[in-house]
Amino acid sequence: MEKDVTEIRKAIRDIPNFPKPGVVFKDITPLLGSGPLFTRTIDLLADRYENQKVDMVLGVESRGFIIGAALAYRLGAGFCIVRKPGKLPYETHSASYELEYGSDILEVHRDALPPRARVLIADDLIATGGTAAAAIALVSKLGGQVVECAFVIELTFLRGREKLKPYGVFSLLQYDSE
Repeated sequence: MEKDVTEIRKAIRDIPNFPKPGVVFKDITPLLGSGPLFTRTIDLLADRYENQKVDMVLGVESRGFIIGAALAYRLGAGFCIVRKPGKLPYETHSASYELEYGSDILEVHRDALPPRARVLIADDLIATGGTAAAAIALVSKLGGQVVECAFVIELTFLRGREKLKPYGVFSLLQYDSE
């Protein structure tokens, strides 16, 4: 698969010291701006899940909305979102989490998933795993079953995958250092 992701990797732009000093932000907007590369990214992710009976894809605010919605469309699955507090208009469940540079809360509508839904969690990047762990907690609160967590980028040096055990993690691109 490395050959398949070489051009995708080239489209990821590093932004030093964002959102705070010492952090190197992996910017996917050049990737999203290329129709062929964005299509290839979603196709590579979807190929992994085509035969796994995914009922819903859960997209994490905000770039996870883009990846997740496209992936849900490609899989013929439903799509639900998790957002920062106060952004959803209906009754919600919430889960707090730690980031590599702070903490935050995610919320999901209480009726976002059908009972026992098989849910694929999708986001652009996994760093420490806190955001995905909060998304897993929300799926659990709603009675769903996590199929796996799918990411375009994994910052392996931050060991976020370990925080998500026993749930599976798949990423197209891995970075072993900043």
